[in-house]
Amino acid sequence: QVQLGESGGGLVQPGDSLRLSCAASGRSIRTYTMGWFRQAPGKEREFVGLINMSGSSILYADSVKGRFTISRDDAKNALYLQMNSLKPEDTAVYYCAADSLVGRITPNSHSYDYWGQGTQVTVSS
Repeated sequence: QVQLGESGGGLVQPGDSLRLSCAASGRSIRTYTMGWFRQAPGKEREFVGLINMSGSSILYADSVKGRFTISRDDAKNALYLQMNSLKPEDTAVYYCAADSLVGRITPNSHSYDYWGQGTQVTVSS
């Protein structure tokens, strides 16, 4: 079992930056593909980005490409999401997730076994 916990959310203005962290416990996430997802009020959960176990494959949603950067530190059992040039439409609860099937790389949220509780990001002037 893996427990995931996000932190780093908050209220920022358009154009600002935030860095989200996801701390894992219970076992190593070294072999997992890790993903970030978000859910805005009244909308379905959507894919933000993912990074595979080696870091050789990183995918982003078109809406965040060029502004967000995913990274992982397996020594710290952690995942990060650097968000720059934030827009009001980035407002959502952000979740980290882990896919325990080794080698699979997918933006499909249903493939992810473990989820954090989410952290709120609000972008507003």
